[in-house]
Amino acid sequence: MAEQKRSSVTDIIARIDRCAADNRHVSVGDIVAEFGQRSQGPFLLVPALIGISPIGGIPFAPTFLAVMIAVFSLQIIIGRTSLWLPDILSQREIEGDKVHVGLKRIDPVAERMDRWFHGRLESLISPVAVRVAAAMCLLLSLSVPVFELVPFAALAPMTAIAAFGLAILVSDGLLILAALGLTAGTMIFLIQII
Repeated sequence: MAEQKRSSVTDIIARIDRCAADNRHVSVGDIVAEFGQRSQGPFLLVPALIGISPIGGIPFAPTFLAVMIAVFSLQIIIGRTSLWLPDILSQREIEGDKVHVGLKRIDPVAERMDRWFHGRLESLISPVAVRVAAAMCLLLSLSVPVFELVPFAALAPMTAIAAFGLAILVSDGLLILAALGLTAGTMIFLIQII
């Protein structure tokens, strides 16, 4: 697996925004191509952030996002350096203007995240740790359809997935530990709603 490079949330948002500005419609495949092989973190973080946003309240949207996360997680677990999506997922589109407006709303949040999360306990962000994080994201993504039975309950697994993605993106081992705690809490919540 390629070595993880520290990046920032604002950088990721800016890259997606540039992609949206250049195209009338933006597909999931366009966004994946924009990230290339730079880092595994955005592939987990971006769909999870969308799931946490108001879009996550749309019926079946969290499950669709969870399928994307599962596909990415499996590829990270097996050590692929360039991530792939099946055409049925990669060809899904949204209007570039809507992407731009949505990203402007999360800009302040992205800036705060960059100030708070950065390079703590970097020794916990090894290639093995990234694979373990991807395995946790796979487990969490598989739970999303059950959570979707309760309105907005899918926020729980999506928050934990976002924490893993952010931890990988900014090389923050302390955030990996927090994400593991969120995963444990999410699994306890899942047991209670079943």
